[in-house]
Amino acid sequence: MRCYLLVDFGSTFTKLTAVDLESEDIIATAKAITTVETNIIEGYEHALEELHRKMALPMHFEKVIACSSAAGGLKMVAIGLVEELTTEAAKRVCLGAGAKVELVLSHHINNAEIQKIIDKKIDIILLAGGANGGNRECVIHNAKKLAESPIQAPIVFAGNKDASDEIIEILSSAKKTFFMCDNVMPKLNVLHIEDARDHIKDIFVKNIIEAKGIKKVEAIIDRVVLPTPHAVLMASELLSKGYGDEKGLGDLMLADVGGATTDVYSLALGLPTKMNAVMTGLEEPYAKRTVEGDLGMRYSAKGILQSMTKSKIDSYENQGIDIIKACEMRHDIIDFLPKTEKDYMIEDLLASVCIDVAISRHVGSLKGVYTPMGMMYHQTGKDLTHVKTFIGTGGVVINSPNPKQLLEQALTVDHKESLELRPQHPDFMLDKDYILSAMGLLSMDYPEIALRIMKKRMIKL
Repeated sequence: MRCYLLVDFGSTFTKLTAVDLESEDIIATAKAITTVETNIIEGYEHALEELHRKMALPMHFEKVIACSSAAGGLKMVAIGLVEELTTEAAKRVCLGAGAKVELVLSHHINNAEIQKIIDKKIDIILLAGGANGGNRECVIHNAKKLAESPIQAPIVFAGNKDASDEIIEILSSAKKTFFMCDNVMPKLNVLHIEDARDHIKDIFVKNIIEAKGIKKVEAIIDRVVLPTPHAVLMASELLSKGYGDEKGLGDLMLADVGGATTDVYSLALGLPTKMNAVMTGLEEPYAKRTVEGDLGMRYSAKGILQSMTKSKIDSYENQGIDIIKACEMRHDIIDFLPKTEKDYMIEDLLASVCIDVAISRHVGSLKGVYTPMGMMYHQTGKDLTHVKTFIGTGGVVINSPNPKQLLEQALTVDHKESLELRPQHPDFMLDKDYILSAMGLLSMDYPEIALRIMKKRMIKL
């Protein structure tokens, strides 16, 4: 038997997935509380003990590969020129690399913003700005501000190539750690994110995991290779596109509801489907991730309240649900587990709000414009109305008594405007075994096996 062990060092749990490469299936999964504050190896060993108890026989693992979002995950700041263009492009690079974007800054950064970068303990700075041949002055100003600061985080420059020589001189003279990449927006509204994204991934592997204490596990595993969200994005893209002769599922969306964030992934071109609609704004990537740091079931539960109108909160009160108390309790007791039927009902309600709001921020929208030829529509963002498959994952969704109802409610809430381009009639699936990050890791060596396992293990609701 040839086996891989795939590890996800999460912010709350360390999750293990053992895979049999010959039978192309999962042998067992296990998890334990992540112990990054003391010694991360302890949590890993507790999970490994549980895994061995579940398996019939002890076995040797051919390879042990891990991803991580522990110790806050990969925290980045995106700096650009114009908020709607290069700053947004820089933000998308960070999200596509699996980072949590703590700050988004535009135009000329100042001392107060430099202090915010320091206070947030940012891991990597992405410095962008200007299309090639365009504005040079702003990105040079920002490089000087970073050079003059005490910031030690590595800087990835992915802006106007015409400023490259000066940027190198500025950052070299200040003895900053920096990396030069292709411009994330070489032409107006055109994205080129791959080079910067790959550099960020390499920096994460070589530098960040050591700074977060995760390097301690390298003695007992082969390597930590990716931020967890990037592993999930890789798995989602594989599941969508397929590999070789193994077909994928086509266009899909995925919502991952966690304790601190709600992540949404879409795998689709998202081109206009409405006959009289035209695309406007920044080019959209096929594989897109957004993360909402104010929407989560525990750490960010108070953010759910802020996304609700007073009338909505009052309507729950009329149904005998103290939604304010429920959110505050979950924020204060992060290890709360539902026990009663009402607990589960409130968990589903809050999760559906997280997904609903996160989808609103992820999908595209239409804006009607009257013209001499009649009504035309400008589409900004992706048209995801015809997405075939919607996948739910995350502890609250996986453990819901009725996950299909939860996901349906999240997509069909009554206050949505008709010009929002969210999925209309998708099939719902559940990542019941919570294996997407593991399959992203496995796909680096065995993409076809990873794809077949996902298709086998995803539950159609």
